Amino acid sequence: MVVGISVFELHVPDATSLKEKRKVIKSLIERIAVRFRVSILESDLQELHQRSEIAVALLGHRQGDVDRVLERIRSLVDDHGGCYIIHWQPQYLEGIS
Repeated sequence: MVVGISVFELHVPDATSLKEKRKVIKSLIERIAVRFRVSILESDLQELHQRSEIAVALLGHRQGDVDRVLERIRSLVDDHGGCYIIHWQPQYLEGIS
């Protein structure tokens, strides 16, 4: 088994308030959770108007499977209006039994 963890640091350029940022981030988190059935949350930078960090975790049989899902999630984030990826860091934990 392989655990995939990916952290996205995002820029929300049009947000002028925390409420506007939360609307964009919440929409993104819900889309990812529904489409990919992964664990996801806003993990840091909650107090900043135009920055956010979200973390995604999933479990798979092989690293290739997990990697494909993480790449599809990254593509969805890239295509989502209202925010841009500043930094993306996927990690894998192998040998989970």
